[in-house]
Amino acid sequence: MEKQIFVHKLIHWYQTYKRDLPWRHTQNPYFIWLSEVILQQTRVKQGLPYYLRFIESFPTIELLANAEEKEVLRLWQGLGYYSRARNMHLTAKTIMKDYGGEFPKQYQELLKLKGIGTYTAAAIASFAFNEKAAVLDGNVFRVLARVFGVETDISSHEAKKVFSALAANLLPDEQTDVYNQAIMEFGAVQCTPHVPDCMFCPLNFTCVANLTGRQGSLPVKSKKAKVKQRFFHYFVIRRGDEFYMKERQEKDIWSGLYDFYLREAAQLQTLEELTENEGIATLLKTGLVEEESRIFTHVLTHQRIQVKFWHLHLPEEIFHSFLASESFYTIDEIKQLPKPILIANYLNSHFF
Repeated sequence: MEKQIFVHKLIHWYQTYKRDLPWRHTQNPYFIWLSEVILQQTRVKQGLPYYLRFIESFPTIELLANAEEKEVLRLWQGLGYYSRARNMHLTAKTIMKDYGGEFPKQYQELLKLKGIGTYTAAAIASFAFNEKAAVLDGNVFRVLARVFGVETDISSHEAKKVFSALAANLLPDEQTDVYNQAIMEFGAVQCTPHVPDCMFCPLNFTCVANLTGRQGSLPVKSKKAKVKQRFFHYFVIRRGDEFYMKERQEKDIWSGLYDFYLREAAQLQTLEELTENEGIATLLKTGLVEEESRIFTHVLTHQRIQVKFWHLHLPEEIFHSFLASESFYTIDEIKQLPKPILIANYLNSHFF
């Protein structure tokens, strides 16, 4: 397919069918960057309310930079991949400190910022500053692979070179920003992963995948990594009107977020089996188990966690060295803590 025809049809489709999204009505690099960070690993429908909340809470990059990390993580709660929020916060600080509060305007300069990779840098450079930089996200990979019949495994090291060259070659000299938006939107709305709308596609007569019936096999992608099985035993410890919560510090999921007293094991265990742990044995000797939950299943990208909760009432006069007194919070204080969505949902159903 000729480059000019491909570009023209995509832009015409975009101008007719694009979704009305707030970050498409601005060239403010901060707002564009914020939307791109949120939409990494997150669908628009889920990410839009978060974008609006962030804009309301932090309407300028200065306010984001000056915010406490806990506040940023609490607003991010439920989006997952919390390193995105931490990197965003750190980058805001860097822009205030090293760039005088102004976003770098060049693609290569944007790449120097933490958490900004080739795709995000290209998106900011293109949409905010109209630099001729090709975007290459999952939607673009899919459109290019299907339309041009590219069989390179998109999970391979070779893929970035192959698809980057193709994307750069297709990039028009004019309306670069509109074209980039168009090809991304086309992949999200028309050329979808599982049920592409080929019958009404403007490219259907020239698309290799459509002509050869390979919509389901393109793009080529190797199998996902095996999902790790984990088993969490949470103790919801109450002392008076306060509950024990701790900040997760280890290099693991949910670092920087707050959860209950946790015992992880190789499988789900009974209370009797859990007493083999010294801390839990001590708690059960001094406290009263008030409730035992059903089993919850929480699925992450590469982990499947089965969880059980035990509510334990600890007498107010009892203090254990492994439960720091400053780690007990009232319900109102807990509402302000950043928490994994699993914990937030459990609290919402039992206490809020």
